Amino acid sequence: MPPMTTERTETTPRVDPSTTTGEREALEQWLDFHRATLAMKCEGLDDAQLRTPSAPPSDLNLLGLVRHMAEVERGWFRRVLAGEKAEWIYSTEEDHDRDIHVTDEDTYEEAHATWQAEIAHARTLAAGRDLDDLGVGEHRSGETFNLRWIYLHMIEEYARHNGHADLIRERIDGATGD
Repeated sequence: MPPMTTERTETTPRVDPSTTTGEREALEQWLDFHRATLAMKCEGLDDAQLRTPSAPPSDLNLLGLVRHMAEVERGWFRRVLAGEKAEWIYSTEEDHDRDIHVTDEDTYEEAHATWQAEIAHARTLAAGRDLDDLGVGEHRSGETFNLRWIYLHMIEEYARHNGHADLIRERIDGATGD
């Protein structure tokens, strides 16, 4: 029998994006909304619960999603937008999906702090640029991306993974909601 739906107290501040703001503000607000949504999906769970995989054969889990999004923030803002030579945080040559492949030693405290640091750095890197400014770094595709495209992609990436997080969280303790 599936777990019953539980009511959670939310401590992560999440602000609904304005319906009347300009383009840049809307993009930044939606990105922040989705960043906060992922944090909310992890609230109130211990590390063992955060490592709980979604459903076999997948080993996707909430802790891995947080680690993955730290990698994604780093990749798009540091590497592609700013051209920094930033090494991957979790991924290795042996395991490109090491961000998702968590172990008992991996903690939410570390992953959350790393993710928040990457978000803060991403905001700093984007702050001085216009939406049409092109990234100066390299992407594996060889294509060039402007900041607008990066914002839109980041919103899409978070929205997709927040859907995964919804299902994983419901499986863990029955908690549902946006």
